[in-house]
Amino acid sequence: MRRVHYTEYGGPEVLRIEDAAIPEPGPGQVRIRAEAIGANFVDTRFRIGPSSGPLFARPLPGSPGGDVVGVVDSTGPDVGPGLRGRRVAALVAVGAFADYSVADAGWLVPVPDGLDDGAASALPTSAPVALGALRVGRLAPGDTVLVHAAAGGIGHLIVQLARLLGAGTVIATAGSEAKLAFARECGADAAINYRSDDWPAQVRATAPDGVDLALDANGGDVLRHTLDLLAPHGRVVVYGAAGGELVGIPVSGLFPLRSALAYSILGRRAAEPDTVRAELEELAELLVHGRLRNHVHTRLPLTEAAEAHRILDARRQHGRVLLTP
Repeated sequence: MRRVHYTEYGGPEVLRIEDAAIPEPGPGQVRIRAEAIGANFVDTRFRIGPSSGPLFARPLPGSPGGDVVGVVDSTGPDVGPGLRGRRVAALVAVGAFADYSVADAGWLVPVPDGLDDGAASALPTSAPVALGALRVGRLAPGDTVLVHAAAGGIGHLIVQLARLLGAGTVIATAGSEAKLAFARECGADAAINYRSDDWPAQVRATAPDGVDLALDANGGDVLRHTLDLLAPHGRVVVYGAAGGELVGIPVSGLFPLRSALAYSILGRRAAEPDTVRAELEELAELLVHGRLRNHVHTRLPLTEAAEAHRILDARRQHGRVLLTP
């Protein structure tokens, strides 16, 4: 089979296609024959290596992770054979960019009939992160919500879900006019270019009483400014660190009755498995009925994995970047 891997840290050019043995599922695992693979931004930071920040240090050699949609064709020794032939979606942390990959059988997501691979690719990671971040942030009807990176694979889902869950005003930030237009299409009431020096002032002008809930995957300066934009009792949920930094936030910034919460889908699966499974069913229903849309920015063949990472590195995508074997 074909597999994408890298033996050194660096830019997208370090990604190479190689021939590899088809993997065998171990205890608690299944093997999936891939139909589509959703590329995730975090894996570009692992590929760059420790220079991206201590959060992204992984040993070499590496193989990108991703959200795999496909059919179970083999099961591990302690997994029931009834899963064979089932169409599923799964987060594969290492080795997702391949014709075949192995995944934890306990967190397979059944793909409902009629759901295309683009929509299904949201089920393992991006959609549950989007919904979970809003729920952890205690979104209430009428709240003013600030969504950073609102045109990204997770951000554009947060915008839609915030609207579905009753947000009063949704403010989106993104880095280009095209992305701002896309965020408005997803339901944002206001869209602000975070590359503008005065973007915090623009948020304040839109929400003079402050923001009730902010969702951030950047960290660094974006997070520092966001704390100052929160209303009394406002919350910010941090679900990523694209800027490579989560340190340097002064504790004094949390004193005016504000709170900052860190969110991890893997941590929440371990702590609240029943809640996450119920949310996965909820999200599948929304996707099946078209109330939630996972936008596919582009589809590329597996041989163009480097181009997929170039798009993510440059943050050019509107929604999801998919690879197809």
